[in-house]
Amino acid sequence: MENVHLAVEEDDLYSGYNEYDPTFDSEELENDVGFQQAVRTSHGRRPPMTAKFPGTAMGARPLASSFGSRMPLASSMGRPMTGAVQDGAARPMTAVRAAGYTSSLTRGSTFDPLGQSKGPAPPLEAKNEDTPEEKIKILEKKVNDLIEESCMAQSIGALQLALEKAKEAGRKERALVRQREQSGNADHINLDLTYSVLLNLANQYANNEMYPEALNSYQVIVKNKMFSNAGRLKVNMANIYFKQKNYPKAIKFYRMALDQISNTHKEMRIKIMQNIGVVFVRMGQYSDAITSFEHIMSESPNIRTGFNLILCYYAIGDRERMKKAFQKLISVPLGIDDEDKYIPTNDDTNSNMVIEAIKNDKLHQMERDLKVLAEKYIMTAAKLIAPAIETSFATGFDWCVDMVKSSQYVELANDLEINKAITYLRQKDFNQAVETLKTFEKKDSRVKSAAATNLSFLYFLEKDYDQADRYADLAMNADRYNPAALINKGNTVFVKQDYEKAAEFYKEALRNDSSCTEALYNLGLTYKRLNRLEEALDCFLKLHAILRNSAQVMYQLAHLYELLEDPQQAIEWLMQVISVTPTDPQALAKLGELHDGEGDKSQAFQYYYESFRYFPSNIDVIEWLGAYYIETQFCEKAIQYFERATLIQPTQVKWQLMVASCYRRSGNYQKALETYKDIHRKFPENVECLRFLVRLCTDMGLKEVQDYATKLKKVEKMKEIREQRVKSGREGSARGRREGREGSAGSVDSGHSSSSTKGERLSAKMRSLPGSNEPYETSSPKELDASYVDPLGPQMERPKTGAKRRVEDDDFADEELGDDLLPE
Repeated sequence: MENVHLAVEEDDLYSGYNEYDPTFDSEELENDVGFQQAVRTSHGRRPPMTAKFPGTAMGARPLASSFGSRMPLASSMGRPMTGAVQDGAARPMTAVRAAGYTSSLTRGSTFDPLGQSKGPAPPLEAKNEDTPEEKIKILEKKVNDLIEESCMAQSIGALQLALEKAKEAGRKERALVRQREQSGNADHINLDLTYSVLLNLANQYANNEMYPEALNSYQVIVKNKMFSNAGRLKVNMANIYFKQKNYPKAIKFYRMALDQISNTHKEMRIKIMQNIGVVFVRMGQYSDAITSFEHIMSESPNIRTGFNLILCYYAIGDRERMKKAFQKLISVPLGIDDEDKYIPTNDDTNSNMVIEAIKNDKLHQMERDLKVLAEKYIMTAAKLIAPAIETSFATGFDWCVDMVKSSQYVELANDLEINKAITYLRQKDFNQAVETLKTFEKKDSRVKSAAATNLSFLYFLEKDYDQADRYADLAMNADRYNPAALINKGNTVFVKQDYEKAAEFYKEALRNDSSCTEALYNLGLTYKRLNRLEEALDCFLKLHAILRNSAQVMYQLAHLYELLEDPQQAIEWLMQVISVTPTDPQALAKLGELHDGEGDKSQAFQYYYESFRYFPSNIDVIEWLGAYYIETQFCEKAIQYFERATLIQPTQVKWQLMVASCYRRSGNYQKALETYKDIHRKFPENVECLRFLVRLCTDMGLKEVQDYATKLKKVEKMKEIREQRVKSGREGSARGRREGREGSAGSVDSGHSSSSTKGERLSAKMRSLPGSNEPYETSSPKELDASYVDPLGPQMERPKTGAKRRVEDDDFADEELGDDLLPE
């Protein structure tokens, strides 16, 4: 009973359960002398107790527990009995102390199953980079990095950098091989790395058009038997020979590559055979090319090969085989799904979102591009073979249309019909084109709008503006969103000078298609006609952002800046014009005019001279150059320009008088006299010519002076009578009598070039000239006024400051309106 303790309410029934004997403290085993002695002696090396020994204590066998290293182990002192009383307290029957579990840790220890309380683990042992293996690994990584950098440079278009990286990778790879040989690991050479380096180097040589070096690099790979499947690289070598136009060798290498590619790679073999056929076409061996293309069309037909086959049949003139090839072409399966799958069919929001997502994805774009390519080939083939397969172009085209209607490209039939009309236009058969287009008036809206647009454009070019307006309305009613129809309508309104309404149509066309350059160009012209120069300038600046190299747009900008009185900006834009079209004489003449207006005579002369060199028939440029040489006292050089003007305008007496005046100024009086006599024979009533003849003959002492003086008096008397008639006619017209007859009398004198008004102006100067016994050189140069008036010659009007380009848009349809191109 002494070991029995009654439970008292105040005592804790479970107190002492977590206490255990120090014998089971594994942390103190290092200080336990008995345990250490047992470990060092044979007692510690005895085999563990097995289950054949009775008892629950299991002797000194260790017990696995969840406390890791804190496992209750039996010490050399043995294990106490389970019923032993510790510290005077009896252990309850429910104790788990014997299994080694405790509800709390003692002696201030913490739960640390991973042993982290012992501090951080020692650092890893550093690699020794001086070993040959490590050096080889580092070098291999550098080679791989260089190959990647080379490929990335090629992808962004830096071909020279890509080649440099490829060469550096080759040098590093050769150093790697030498290092392996020196370390005795020659058997472990990385063949894949060597292959990658050589292939990339060859590709970069080919990209930089260094074809001999590329061929050498490919040859190194092909000849090495250790590289598997290297034979297919002969395709790349054949491509290089093709670029070098060495077609026989290209054929040879294509065939060698074809022999080394197994039949399992069918697509690759088809592509090589297609290349062989193309090379045969370039060589003109159409029969061999037909053999290759026919094999492809029987094995794996495609659009491109079918089109090439038609071209070959067309080249040899085989009508029946052209027809069969066209039928094969339109029956080639494209592998494209129906477009209806991209149309929402129900109210399912999720499915509609998926359809919207895939409507413009990459795959759908590829399908659209393939379909557009197929339609292009079919249209081109039809236009090519139509005149050849039948007796007439129309019959052949009708056969192609019938074939297309019965194929998967049925929607192309109408486009073929429109192309038929366009072909008629190219053949200058306008009536047939109009008749063909008129057949579409009862078709569906899209086709009707396209046909009516073309008809409107045709009638507009023929200046039949009423018909053009009618078909423009028809095209707009069929398809209001057709920008070409709106442009044609605006053009018909423009020629009626209703510029505000025309601008509205052009704006509507731009709202429907913001990239419609014709509408933007015409809108700028319309604003210019309305004198809204700033808005016109804005239109042409936008158009210049779209069409960077359009000389027409840049010239319009220059003219607008000139109208806005900004000559420097006008000169800048004209400089851009001649950078695009350096031989445009009108632009050069305009530059000369602007520089002349700025007072820069030397630059103006340079541009006028260039303009004359490219177009020596511009009378304004000729006049300016002649006047320039007279002003600079080089009359001999001015003669050739006035003689050119005489050839261009032989009925204008002033050019011939200027030639004679230049001879006189240069001191060649005999030649001047002959010239004046020649002018007198052509224009016997010219007063100025007779006066010069009288003066010259008098000074030179010639006998003809009396004849010329008599003629001069007679002509002057006739001139006075004529002036009196004109004067009396004017007085009569003021009183309302003889209006028609006297008006016609006044117009008779206009036929005599520079006879009346210029003669009157010169009469005052003639009276002020020095005496006849004085030499001509004494004529004061001050009498050359700003208008280059010759003191002894006809009064010549001051030349214009430049060959002014006619930008008043007289021929609106041909020069200024943007080309309303026929739909392709």
